[in-house]
Amino acid sequence: MTHEVLLTGFGVRTAFGTGADALREGVFDGNPAFAPITRFDTGPYRTDLAATWGGAVPLREVLADVAGAAVAMAGLPRDAEAAVLVGTAGDFTALTDFWRTAPGAPDRAVEADPAPVADRAVETVPGWQAAALGDALGVRGTRLAFTNACVASASATAHGCQLIASGRADVVICAGAYLVEEENLAKFGSGFALSRDGAVRPFCADRSGLLLGDGAAAVVLESAGNARRRGARVLGAVTGWGAASDAHHIARPHPEGTGLVTAARRALRRAGGPRVDYVNAHGTATKSNDPAETRGLRTLFGADAPHVPVSSTKSTTGHLLEASGVVELVITLLALRDGVLPPTAGFTEPDPACDLDYVPNRPHKADIRRALTVNAAFGGANTALIVERA
Repeated sequence: MTHEVLLTGFGVRTAFGTGADALREGVFDGNPAFAPITRFDTGPYRTDLAATWGGAVPLREVLADVAGAAVAMAGLPRDAEAAVLVGTAGDFTALTDFWRTAPGAPDRAVEADPAPVADRAVETVPGWQAAALGDALGVRGTRLAFTNACVASASATAHGCQLIASGRADVVICAGAYLVEEENLAKFGSGFALSRDGAVRPFCADRSGLLLGDGAAAVVLESAGNARRRGARVLGAVTGWGAASDAHHIARPHPEGTGLVTAARRALRRAGGPRVDYVNAHGTATKSNDPAETRGLRTLFGADAPHVPVSSTKSTTGHLLEASGVVELVITLLALRDGVLPPTAGFTEPDPACDLDYVPNRPHKADIRRALTVNAAFGGANTALIVERA
């Protein structure tokens, strides 16, 4: 027997602020949040721009805040039986601080006593983040961390859906978080993936790359039976989920988007049909991703592809890495509930290789009943989630 997966709560924070209204005023109005980074010295790096919310905050605190908001919205009691699944690479800031204050390190003067920083080094362990979140929420159940880069929180969500559908859990809290730090700014810069001009223009001919962003979100997933017993308010349903790996290249997607197609077909088969009213794309504004994603969506939808609106909300939030999947799931849920398509901001000249409806620059009103949100990661990993209006 397969159990229906319902969504009963969410919490979210991006550079625009906390909660749904902040997303409506930023993402849905098409206002990019990119500004100079102030939490560390950007002098050695290729760009000083990202979508951040200012100073550094421990990742565990951010996860606890958004997950606490999701649990409160869902009305779950503090001692509920609930699995906690987190997409995270751990807290790189704690690791950077540890090495800078270790004996003999050139930056040891950053902190006179390295002992507190050494204690925080445990926060770099992804599994610790999941365990700490479960403790902070006071729930009982399985705690798992997913570390597969930009599909991490989407993978956590797909696994949570499978736990509920198979009857192994009634409540799952799925979360993800990423805060802009030096480690990844350096890595993406050295790979020439960062925008050269401070703008993120997915699917445009003049796109030059991505910019990073702070993001965190959590969703509460429940079986229909459990939600009914509690009298919970249902926000939507996750009706399909899929994952795949094309293993084409360590950093570039297959040029035909085969991994995306496989993951999305699996999700649609679960959801019971091919109809989709909107796609929240991976849309990184890199030269290799956008045409590959376009070809994949054309293969997926066939003759209907030109009529399915597609947008990249990374044009406003930046790339949220491990948090991308769950934050973009929340954005997709809001699109369904509000009847508004979030735009691809900063859209300029169309790329001939990217020839779909990308909702350029302005939000559109639309009757959206079923939406697809997709993510991709290094190594050819792909995820797809189908969310439907309640």
